[in-house]
Amino acid sequence: ASSERPASRRPKDTDMASLFDPMQARRLHPYPLFRRRPLLRHLLACVFAGGLWTLALPATATEPIPGHSLESIRTWVLEHNPELRAMDFETQAAEARILPAGALPDPMASVGFRGLDPDKPWRTAGAEREVNYALRQRFPLWGKRGLARTAASQDAVAVGLDRITAARDLLAEAEAAYVRYWHADQAVAVLDRRIALLRQVEEIAGVRYALGRAAQQDAIRAQVEQTSLQRERIERLATKQEAAATLNAVLGRRSDAPLATPGEAPRLAVHSASLAEALDDADAHPAVRSQQARAEAARTNVVLQRRNRFPDITLGVGAMQLGNGLESTELMLEVEIPFQQRARRERERESRLLEEAALARMDATLRAVEERGASAWAQWTSARERRELIENTLLPQADATWQSALASYQVGEVDFGTLLEALNEWQGADLARVDALRDELLGAAAVRAIEGEIR
Repeated sequence: ASSERPASRRPKDTDMASLFDPMQARRLHPYPLFRRRPLLRHLLACVFAGGLWTLALPATATEPIPGHSLESIRTWVLEHNPELRAMDFETQAAEARILPAGALPDPMASVGFRGLDPDKPWRTAGAEREVNYALRQRFPLWGKRGLARTAASQDAVAVGLDRITAARDLLAEAEAAYVRYWHADQAVAVLDRRIALLRQVEEIAGVRYALGRAAQQDAIRAQVEQTSLQRERIERLATKQEAAATLNAVLGRRSDAPLATPGEAPRLAVHSASLAEALDDADAHPAVRSQQARAEAARTNVVLQRRNRFPDITLGVGAMQLGNGLESTELMLEVEIPFQQRARRERERESRLLEEAALARMDATLRAVEERGASAWAQWTSARERRELIENTLLPQADATWQSALASYQVGEVDFGTLLEALNEWQGADLARVDALRDELLGAAAVRAIEGEIR
């Protein structure tokens, strides 16, 4: 009785073969998990597909879109501008040239055969054949290697300073482009407010016309003024698109790449109290220091060319093999003979002229930096004074005139032309304030480029 098998077996008593039998599995589990829960299956499939899609997204998709603030523009320029990346590689390449400039030349090895059979030169060497081995190394003397390394180091410093200069200029261009982008957006906002006010004025004129207190011409004139402002708004929007394309070009992006809507007004602080203070450190500008480093490299090269009057030496060792053994060894000393004196003098003359050219270029760069600083300072101070005059004097006066003209028109004391003139003066002063702020910020960006405020 104990040897009898039960009529049915539980799933835990099944063997491994039955677990992979579809029919047996269906008998054991007539209601599978995913058949009973199709929603769970679809949910798991969606989660898996979403994970794969997230992994397939490019890394740039998570990067924020620049344009909301000036800090986002600066960060993008320093991290993504292709010109700065290229200059980074050039700086590293210049640093990589320092070590080879002062290294010894590669040695020369030679093998010579004597006693070859002219008819069968490929025969195996015999006892009568000689094989000469030689190794030679040229040694530049008189400190030439150190001078070459110093000149390469000075050139590398100049390239690094060029990179800093380019960063300053690109940041100044990016700040100026962002200011224009922000200004175009603000100008459109001013025009929109002006159009909204004209619509209100048109409604007032329509009410007065309905009451018989004004002519129909007043409402029509307000509509004509709105159409003119719509035309100007279209021009401002085109200017905004141009400014966005310029900003994207400075950022190293496609011209049609999206930009975030500018937030608050950009802040560009100038730390110098006067033009003289701003120009005191003009000789410390990286562009000037770069030319100074090149002048020092040219001066080092002059000394190097003079040292080339003294010859270098070449040392060598050799051995002669006769048959299977060494017959003799040798020690060689070679010295250059300075026959080409005219060519050497011309090379020395070239180095001196290049030094003079580098010094002259350094002076020209210094004068250019000072001129840029003076021009930027004049633009910044003039625009700042104009903005302060508009904000403190013209805008309050124009606002008071508009409020008085609006109240007088509502009671019929002034005509519609006076009301429109007051409105245009008020909103025109607001637009002039935005324009003056733009010019002030552009001048501040140029001054900061001279001061070195690139952060």
